[in-house]
Amino acid sequence: MKRRIDINRVRQQSSGPQGFLARTIILTLAIIIAIRILPGVRIEGGSVLVAIFTALVISLLDNFIRPILIFITLPFTVMTLGLFVFVINAVIIEMAAALVEHFQVDSFGYALLFSLIITALNYLLELPNRWLNREKYQVRNDNDLDEERYRRCVEFLEELDREPVEEDEEMRREQQGDQQDCP
Repeated sequence: MKRRIDINRVRQQSSGPQGFLARTIILTLAIIIAIRILPGVRIEGGSVLVAIFTALVISLLDNFIRPILIFITLPFTVMTLGLFVFVINAVIIEMAAALVEHFQVDSFGYALLFSLIITALNYLLELPNRWLNREKYQVRNDNDLDEERYRRCVEFLEELDREPVEEDEEMRREQQGDQQDCP
């Protein structure tokens, strides 16, 4: 018995202004925690507003620039079995550091580590949100889908039987020929 997650319900949870606001808050918290862990990444003055602005810039770069970078570097990503995506994430962090004045990253290595830490923290910080919204993740049973398809097919065939069909002589001959070929 196969089980699947209803992807439309998952998309409803993460879309819209509430989803964007929740993801931005979680990313801001992840950035603040990651800055405390890594010495080579810092926000001058330790301002929370700069962390929020950095999270917004990273979110925008992730939504608009990252897909383009992934498409351009697709051969490398395939050859490295997806590990090149970590390099793309580090490039996004470097771009954010170039765009946000008070956000600084010392080297590409720190950007790579920072992106890995942010990814892990983002996942951990999003777990309570997923747990609170768990009713939106409905597991569906493939057997139920098969029963639903069967019911629709039966209804369709019943409708076909109700509608009168005018047959012409040529169609009747073709059907008789087809019936003779059947065992």
